[in-house]
Amino acid sequence: MKILFMMFFGMIGFIFANDLSGIDMIKSYSIAGGVIGLGIAALGGAIGMGHAAAAAISGTARNPGIGGKLLTTMFIALALIEAQVIYTLVFAIIAIYANPFIG
Repeated sequence: MKILFMMFFGMIGFIFANDLSGIDMIKSYSIAGGVIGLGIAALGGAIGMGHAAAAAISGTARNPGIGGKLLTTMFIALALIEAQVIYTLVFAIIAIYANPFIG
């Protein structure tokens, strides 16, 4: 985990490799924020989806008669969890390409 952490923050250094000032610095911070935010959102979404699937499997194992209802509810929950990650992706794309912070 430490190696992955160090590699991740080492890659961010490439964003700031040039002598940046003004607009370029805002763009660099927007890219770094978008990448970090999307990574955190994807990690949280994956953990949430894992918990939802585990709970549905556990519920089906305990009571096989309601497996269909649990499956339907799980798919709705997964769609809502994934929607949060997609919202973060949209905000990251806006921050990177149509940057509102640049006047």
